Amino acid sequence: MDNVAESVEVPKPFRWLQGKWRCRGVDYRLIRPWLYEQDIRNNIPRWQNLSLSLQENWELHPYQTEALNTWIAASRWGSVVLPTGAGKTVLALRAIIETQVSTLVVVPTIDLLHQWYARLKNAFGIPIGAWYGLEKDAQPITVTTYPSAWSHAETLGSLFKLLIFDEIHHLPAPSWHEIALMCAAPYRLGLTATYPHEDNFRSAQSKSNKSNKSKSTGQLQLFKALNPLDPVALLNELVGPVIYRKHIDDLTGEQLAEYRTQRIRVDLYEAEKNAYEIAYGTYIGYVRDNHLRESHGTRWWHELTRRSAYEAEARRAKVAELKWKGIIYQAQGKLDILDELLCTHRQQAMLIFTAHNRFAYRISRQHLIPVITHQTKAAERKSILDNFRAGKYKVIVTTKVLNEGIDVPVAKVAVILGGSASDREYVQRLGRVLRKQGNAEAILYEVIVRNTADERISERRQPRS
Repeated sequence: MDNVAESVEVPKPFRWLQGKWRCRGVDYRLIRPWLYEQDIRNNIPRWQNLSLSLQENWELHPYQTEALNTWIAASRWGSVVLPTGAGKTVLALRAIIETQVSTLVVVPTIDLLHQWYARLKNAFGIPIGAWYGLEKDAQPITVTTYPSAWSHAETLGSLFKLLIFDEIHHLPAPSWHEIALMCAAPYRLGLTATYPHEDNFRSAQSKSNKSNKSKSTGQLQLFKALNPLDPVALLNELVGPVIYRKHIDDLTGEQLAEYRTQRIRVDLYEAEKNAYEIAYGTYIGYVRDNHLRESHGTRWWHELTRRSAYEAEARRAKVAELKWKGIIYQAQGKLDILDELLCTHRQQAMLIFTAHNRFAYRISRQHLIPVITHQTKAAERKSILDNFRAGKYKVIVTTKVLNEGIDVPVAKVAVILGGSASDREYVQRLGRVLRKQGNAEAILYEVIVRNTADERISERRQPRS
């Protein structure tokens, strides 16, 4: 680009920075035709054309074929939103077959990496690359994690013509989205059951920032036009818009199990109620007295948290918040109902979701059932899930670590005893029991404490239309 004639009009994606014309990797697809027209030497793409054939015998469902054709018609650029259990992985495998180019699959967890590795190996019967941790093996088809792809974006960025982002709602995190910025791939496919909303994105933003360093100043000048606080706009620019969507109810009865949801309300015991009212009063009293909702809008809770670092009254309110949440998340009434549900569904595979590890371990000890949390070692987790699938274990209690990335078709009963106000979390937990197995009906119970903030949290996490 140094020798471009002054009379030549340079395309819009280019910017003059540090003595050179530069553009972002994501814009490479836009300027490729211009490079060829100007006969400019182009050493960027190192991707390969492939000759793949399927080693497995399966057919796409009509909606999967429709999604695939829509993606192809959109120049292989955009996201597909399908419910958990609707076959997003199968759709991706067919997209790879239809495109026949070197492909990088990006996933959020190592567990998912191993699952994808096995599926890709079985589907195509060729060596599959894995790029994570201490293993750095790049093959024409490679699977990696979001953290590893971000750390090595400069290495991987020109190797692949197709990027597939599994669970793409993770991509907008401030550092992770640089994967899509720096890669030159002109074909991109995003997959998720829960496309992001702006209002439930900020927690992921702060979480990602804790362990990531920013890119160089020159790169930031190229990237500064992006707005990470608007994840939908971010994904539209980096991967393309949602080009196909199906909701759970669209596929219920055919691809997904018939299901029903039931809310069960319980009361606090007298001692719990007294303690809750005192703690909640302290908490909400500070919020009202300081007019946090009026002055900070949707960010009022973050302002409370910020003030608690240096202001004694705010710190007391924050401690009170932790106390009242602990009371409703671990209410004895929830344990009483759980006893009944375990008895009612003793012959069915059940997943129990709690808000915190402490309650999960308490349930595990009380009922002698296995527990999986973020503290569970990989080998133990695999053993528990294998035994659950085989029917040796009928129940698993967990927190958030099983919200996504597991395939347990045997599970047909889910019990939510506590969680966040995120509708994404609710949909993910429902999705754990929706994989079709014969004509078995799936049931999701949501146990909430009557006349407390637990009811409002439950209302907020209901899926949006």
